[in-house]
Amino acid sequence: METLAVLILLLVLLGIGLPVAWSFAGVVAALAWFYDANLNTLMLQGFRSLNSVILLALPLFILAGYLMESGGIAGRLISFIEMLLGRRRGGLGTALVGASGMFGAIAGTATAAVAAIGTLMIDPMEKRGYPRGYAAALLGISSLIGILIPPSITMILFAVATQQSVAACFAASIVPGLLLMGGLMAYNRHQVGRRFQETAPPPAQSLREKLSVTARTLPALLLPLIILGGIYGGVFTPTEAAAFAVLSAVLIGMFIYRDMTWKKLASSTVQSAETTGSIVLILLFSFIIGRILVAERIPQELTEMVMAAVENPILIILLVTTFLVLIGAVIDDVSITVVIAPLLLPLMVSVDVHPVHFASIVATSVVIGANSPPMAPLLYMACRIGKAPVKEAVLPALQLILWVALPLMLVTTFVPELSLALPRWLGLL
Repeated sequence: METLAVLILLLVLLGIGLPVAWSFAGVVAALAWFYDANLNTLMLQGFRSLNSVILLALPLFILAGYLMESGGIAGRLISFIEMLLGRRRGGLGTALVGASGMFGAIAGTATAAVAAIGTLMIDPMEKRGYPRGYAAALLGISSLIGILIPPSITMILFAVATQQSVAACFAASIVPGLLLMGGLMAYNRHQVGRRFQETAPPPAQSLREKLSVTARTLPALLLPLIILGGIYGGVFTPTEAAAFAVLSAVLIGMFIYRDMTWKKLASSTVQSAETTGSIVLILLFSFIIGRILVAERIPQELTEMVMAAVENPILIILLVTTFLVLIGAVIDDVSITVVIAPLLLPLMVSVDVHPVHFASIVATSVVIGANSPPMAPLLYMACRIGKAPVKEAVLPALQLILWVALPLMLVTTFVPELSLALPRWLGLL
């Protein structure tokens, strides 16, 4: 009963507009009062939990994302993808999806993809005949490819919160990420000519122009190969890979593309520090919440209660995934990953769901929740960046969820090998 009251309190605090970190602080205070916990001891334990080498990857990947946006890497990637796909039916929408996936494979965050890609692509898509609301909805959904294609901030948080291997969680989400990318491209191609007409593409580029675009994009294209190859090849750890990504973004932006200035570097550093500070506060309070819940045996009691009420493992898995989708429509992906997922993990393990498989389930559910009203943070951000009315983006977003994101989540949930085969092949499980 106390846990339900605390969950309601969290939703109320978020609903009245209190920042997420301070909403979690309110939850900590309520739990400490309910269970008479020693806050001094809990704060000390929380700070010790943050003292992790793995967590150093978090601010570094966030900084890398901002540096790649301001250093011209995102723009080159979009030009390259548009050159490859832009002249085909639905080409510009396909290019948006492909650019989101490629940018996500470097930056690891959905918000950076929305800002970088939306700024450059929404206006050209409208000129080519795409409804602005549809383009914003497609951007909102496709930006979540960045939490599935590693390196992923969400997977780092999940691994730290549940004490799993970061590399294994990275590998587990690759196939679902590629499936999401392919599904969005296929849906977009189906819509063109049926719901709206795409105008004629610009004239084809000459071979010399294509080679020039490819040459300019080559440093950006090599980044994800080096980062992922280094992690899975044992050359460096995820934290070292994040440091390499930051250094590479600065060098490429300043000395190769020359779009990076000292002012942009300072601005990107400040923005990443603000984002990191917010996430670290959420992590601190989530660790404390987790300590209290574990001490009071809440996850175990939840598992026993559900197992007593529902005996069929498939129904239990459906209940958990439905809950993740519903709660994801109200709270953000970081909160789900560091608080809700560890709470539900014992229940999923009890029905033989591997923790690394559960990482993929959580990530695919976030794709749905982050674009579902009432909160829909990424959909609303895409609308702001793309200057599209929210009411024009909601229906296309729900259709994308129904025909692409929801089937992906169900397939990921009930076909474990999609998530586990690659980590096993790489020797991570």
